[in-house]
Amino acid sequence: MLLTWRRWRRARPFWGGLAAVLAGAELCAIPLAPLKIMLQQGIAGIPSVLMGLVMIVMGLSAWFTPHYRGLAGVLTVLCAAAALVMSNLGGFLIGTVLGILGGSMMFAWQPAPGAAPAEPGAPGAPGADAEPGDGAPA
Repeated sequence: MLLTWRRWRRARPFWGGLAAVLAGAELCAIPLAPLKIMLQQGIAGIPSVLMGLVMIVMGLSAWFTPHYRGLAGVLTVLCAAAALVMSNLGGFLIGTVLGILGGSMMFAWQPAPGAAPAEPGAPGAPGADAEPGDGAPA
């Protein structure tokens, strides 16, 4: 089971998605904090929750659909930068820093070359283009 978890984690931008999910959760939690901690109250809490939810969805999409990692990374960085202005200094700077870090890690992540071994006879597999009469085993 541990090997399966490692294989799944390495096949996607896991740490960038985790940072984005944590940043979104932090931004969503700030408007729900007690009044002594929260800087703004009322309608100003709505952008915090919305940007936090978008960041959580982008982090999860990077995990479960890694081919959208570029879009998810860019949107996460944009939401994190907007949260700096619209959401209690970006969740007291923690949400903004985590969001920018996570979005940039999602955007920069590349799948490992040759991560999935090719099946025999599949296009691109060694010997797949050889004709049976070319000396290649049939």
